[in-house]
Amino acid sequence: MSRSWERKVNKNMSQLNKQRKKQGLSSYQGSTISDKSDVFKGRKYVLPLVLVALAGLYALLGTATSGATGGSNDVLNWVGVSLYILLALMIFLRKPYLKIERASVSTMKFNRERRLAVSDIEKIKIASGSVVIQGKGKAGNWVFSRMMNLYDTKAMGERLEEFAKTHQIPVEHD
Repeated sequence: MSRSWERKVNKNMSQLNKQRKKQGLSSYQGSTISDKSDVFKGRKYVLPLVLVALAGLYALLGTATSGATGGSNDVLNWVGVSLYILLALMIFLRKPYLKIERASVSTMKFNRERRLAVSDIEKIKIASGSVVIQGKGKAGNWVFSRMMNLYDTKAMGERLEEFAKTHQIPVEHD
């Protein structure tokens, strides 16, 4: 079924359940069209550490040269330092993820959710500390590593093996 049809069915199912709840009836538990998706979340820490280090360097340089310049430069320096720290915090709190759905995988890249359908996946490579999903054509490679983003690559690899077995996608182990 297409995703738009699945969304319509889910929307109508939720409306029906709301009406049944208002009437005091139990909710309808019919066969749901969309299976649950597995989400594996990581944590970005390299770029936030670099940004905090730069903020510390700018703060150090700003305090070292504060006697030679006027007061307005000091304020701008501390605004810049605080914005670097704020950016580092925003990047740290926004978790990268891999979502494995019934017929596709998706992740957040360049501030957009990118989705690869089963037909767009060439093969999956599973190593001890990383998982690589190779796309066909211009789709490129999606790399999920334990060292850079703290993913649980073991559980992710097991789930991707099941996904690949279901959809006859070749899997390589390194």
